Amino acid sequence: MSASQPCTSVSSPLTRANDDPARAPVRWAAIMCRIFFLMIGFAGFVPAMTWNLHTIEMGYGSEAMVLGIFQVSVLHNIIHLLAGLAGLSLSRFSDSARWYLRVGGGVAVVLWIFGLLVDRDSYSNFLPLNTVDDWAYFVIALVMVGLSFLSRDVTPAATTAHRPS
Repeated sequence: MSASQPCTSVSSPLTRANDDPARAPVRWAAIMCRIFFLMIGFAGFVPAMTWNLHTIEMGYGSEAMVLGIFQVSVLHNIIHLLAGLAGLSLSRFSDSARWYLRVGGGVAVVLWIFGLLVDRDSYSNFLPLNTVDDWAYFVIALVMVGLSFLSRDVTPAATTAHRPS
């Protein structure tokens, strides 16, 4: 630097840590839903978490119960895993995270209504769903759609102290 050039302070460049879209509340919500679906999808295949795992079927007729209360089947677990995998890619950006939460909430509403209308003892109950599953899907729908209204703006990581000039 030559003596004729004034000394100016240089701001540090923005880094991902300073402006990370992962800090957008709607993205955090999508990430948490993704983790939830992956966990319950895997739990449906774990003997310690799923009672009567030896009776698990592809669909109708499965008597496997996660935590002894949520009726699951291979298809049911795969649906949860697919929902988690969808969240894996869609939670990367705020707009797609919002879409993931709203569509996921809509699918949960469809599953809730399906569970209320289907005859539990018929082959049409192909997932299969029980009463606890029905109301769990109702709550999941409310939570996911509600979370979709969170801010898409990045929240500041922390306020930085001003450096002396």
